[in-house]
Amino acid sequence: MKVYKFGGTSVGSPERFRALIPLINDGRLKIVVLSAMAGTTNALVEISGLLGSGDKSGAERMTGQLRSKYHAVVSDLFTSEEWSKRAHDLTDEHFDFISSLISGEPARGTDKMIVARGELISTALLHFFLSEKGIPSLLIPALNFMRVDKDGEPDYFYISENLKRELSAVRDEKIIITQGFICRNVFGETDNLRRGGSDYSATIIGAAIAAEEVQIWTDISGLHNNDPRYVENTRVIRNLSFSEAAELAFFGAKILHPSSINPARMKNIPVRLKNTMEPADDGTLITSETTLEDYTAVAAKDGITSIRIHSDRMLMAYGFMRRIFEVFEAFRTPIDMITTSEVSLSLTIEDPAHLEDIVKSLSSIGQVETDRNQTIICVVGDFRPDRVGSAPEIFEALNEIPVKMISYGGSDHSVSILINTADKITALRALNERLFTQKA
Repeated sequence: MKVYKFGGTSVGSPERFRALIPLINDGRLKIVVLSAMAGTTNALVEISGLLGSGDKSGAERMTGQLRSKYHAVVSDLFTSEEWSKRAHDLTDEHFDFISSLISGEPARGTDKMIVARGELISTALLHFFLSEKGIPSLLIPALNFMRVDKDGEPDYFYISENLKRELSAVRDEKIIITQGFICRNVFGETDNLRRGGSDYSATIIGAAIAAEEVQIWTDISGLHNNDPRYVENTRVIRNLSFSEAAELAFFGAKILHPSSINPARMKNIPVRLKNTMEPADDGTLITSETTLEDYTAVAAKDGITSIRIHSDRMLMAYGFMRRIFEVFEAFRTPIDMITTSEVSLSLTIEDPAHLEDIVKSLSSIGQVETDRNQTIICVVGDFRPDRVGSAPEIFEALNEIPVKMISYGGSDHSVSILINTADKITALRALNERLFTQKA
């Protein structure tokens, strides 16, 4: 059995819904994981934000606008009176639920319950649409089997056991539909796997059923060797290892959710990145195999803040770094990059929510400097310790760009470099020219 995941653009319009049919109706048993229709999650997050700030009238107004948008989609998508009515009624049920939350008293988890409507509606519409076409399908609610533990990590035993129970209802259906992104937390409340979590849902499900392959369908033919939004003449990477893909996803490759690699790697399940607009294209295949090219790809991660702690007390002292890391642990703030010298330590964070408190705490340890608007450039390739002669080409390409930090040696698969965000596009283009064009 394979798992197919389709993102918001793949169900972003009636035309895109229709285009899914030949992709999933091939007579082979599969689980189809759907995101919300494009733009829906953003709208629902805005609605919950308005509600959270006390603007109930604004939240209700936006809800009405989104309801009208969905009714227009339903009217276009369905041709029979029976299924059109069912779809309109289904849509109204979900938006009536949102309205009831808006008019009611504030409660814990209301925002998550509102945001979950997107996936619940998109999967129901696909199920209804297939039924209208006479194509058997089974809709299984992700909230019946997908759960995270107290640390927000997938509860694999719970997921596996409950997914097996849900799948026991399969009879002659070859298409099993479920929601991406949404789940329950350890308290049984509606929760989610954060933005991009539908990819994560797909690979978690793939691991739970030992799938033959997980396919992530988007609007681009696989993962490119550089960012095609800023760099011309990029190419699709046909084969990647789990480690290489994880590095690229973490450091900015938007096509794949960073967490989605771990479940597939855990069970050694291939992940294929495909394009709904060009289904014949093979896309990118991610497996345990490594091709060991000098340079595989470049990715960039914006919104980075660098923090530098300087203290003479660090010299020849033990326990110094522990005190620094305890500050970040206390404020639950992950660290991306880190470099050290005898008397200073520099690191980067992506989430600046607790920056002021972090700086205040670190000031008792040493002098602290911060720098916002930074970007991490990650070059993925063959950087094994015994490999000679590749990394210098990176710095030749960046010769005219101020480099703030370098992380080299922590991974056999990547080198990470911190630069000013203002220099990002210049850096990406220079690296593309030096590492890929000149070596072609």
